[in-house]
Amino acid sequence: MTQQLEKQFVKQLDENQNIVHKVCRIYTSNSDAHKDLFQEITIQLWKAYPKFRGEAKFSTWMYRVALNTAITLYRKSKRQIKTNDISDYHYMLKDNPYDGEIEEQMQLLYKAIHQLSDIEKALILLYLEEKPYKEIAETMGISEVNARVKMNRIKTKLKTILNP
Repeated sequence: MTQQLEKQFVKQLDENQNIVHKVCRIYTSNSDAHKDLFQEITIQLWKAYPKFRGEAKFSTWMYRVALNTAITLYRKSKRQIKTNDISDYHYMLKDNPYDGEIEEQMQLLYKAIHQLSDIEKALILLYLEEKPYKEIAETMGISEVNARVKMNRIKTKLKTILNP
């Protein structure tokens, strides 16, 4: 990768790293697992970046890579997660900690989301990010109609979980 491409990647990752934090928050239950998954997603983004063609928005592409990585690792959770050292680039990233003001409400929501399937988790994450259904469908590789139907079912399921 050229130095300019590296700088573009670091800039894009820095501007959009909250996406990765949110994906990590959905698929992990503790700080160490969050850090490990964040690192693994960053590595996968780094490896895939030279193939990013810009046909979709960077954030859409980033969601797709992050969700695919999280789902793959989640399904293989009994296996040790392999990580690569990215310390050479760590200094370039700013640390944007998660905002804890509404932590109690968020904990209830995340607890309910943890009960969803992998695909449902990915869909609700994109929905909560206020992504349009067209972008959700593109990110998930499904039709827009299918995304809407699945989202309505997920909302009903979450209501049942949160208000039994």
